[in-house]
Amino acid sequence: MVKIANIELGEFPLLLAPMEDVSDPPFRALCKREGADLMFTEFISSEGLIRDAVKSRQKLDIFEYERPIGIQIFGGELEPMMEAARICESANPDLIDINFGCPVKKVVCKEAGAGILRNIPKMVKLTEAVVKAVNKPVTVKTRLGWDDSSKHIVEVAERLQDVGIQAISIHGRTRVQMYKGEADWSLIAETKNNPRLRIPVFGNGDVNSPAKALHMKNTYGVDGVMIGRASIGNPWIFREIKAYLKDRTILDPPSLEEKALAALWHLEQSIAWKGPKLGVLEMRMHYSNYFKGIPNFKDRRMQLVTSEEPEELRALLRSVPELV
Repeated sequence: MVKIANIELGEFPLLLAPMEDVSDPPFRALCKREGADLMFTEFISSEGLIRDAVKSRQKLDIFEYERPIGIQIFGGELEPMMEAARICESANPDLIDINFGCPVKKVVCKEAGAGILRNIPKMVKLTEAVVKAVNKPVTVKTRLGWDDSSKHIVEVAERLQDVGIQAISIHGRTRVQMYKGEADWSLIAETKNNPRLRIPVFGNGDVNSPAKALHMKNTYGVDGVMIGRASIGNPWIFREIKAYLKDRTILDPPSLEEKALAALWHLEQSIAWKGPKLGVLEMRMHYSNYFKGIPNFKDRRMQLVTSEEPEELRALLRSVPELV
């Protein structure tokens, strides 16, 4: 049984990665329904929380059916991160996660996200401050290092454990790589196999099929895998992986009707949570992922990403199965 503090996650948990503009409550609900064992909010700016920014505050919305769930924060300064962690704790998540992995320039330039990988002493100090500021378990998501010459994740994980984190998720690329090339899991395995490390280690990067998840489990010995981009438009990946890990069952892919119903449900939840204007707008990025690879779908996709009317979108999605 894999546990983060007292949170039981099963034998080989599947984690939904925190993804900006993706892993909001509507999307998380779909992934939970399909078998995600632990999920995280979109990452939240510590500065935004302290300023009481509406978008940052809205990201604190979590629901009982999502548990266990972590709220993820990012920032590069000690006091704001401590205050933000306390604000997050008041929303009563199961844990608080620190983002030390985001490679985006506007985050990195503030020595936040993966930017802090150039200053490991500060990374450790900031983590220790957050751990001391709250009573909830604190976890970390990070990368192998800043670049090929600074892949110190084995030592970093141990130092973060020593200041109190309860688990670590490692993306198998450096910040310089961004999302290019193949993820290198060898250092994730080395971190997991460090005899001094007692906390769970979750691997992240390129887990895009049931066979790949099993390979990562058997080859690298991680405690579980975190799935990000492969779940976008494909929340079914969680149930597919679970079936395959259990007895090598290969589930049939979702039918076009099931995809259309999921997209419709996603739309309804998005409208309910964000309002009709924003709910419609922010769903547009999802349609191409739900209906990827479907022949003769170009015109319908264009309608889905240009319509501003919820009723029209509902009708379009209900008629999708009739296309084949």
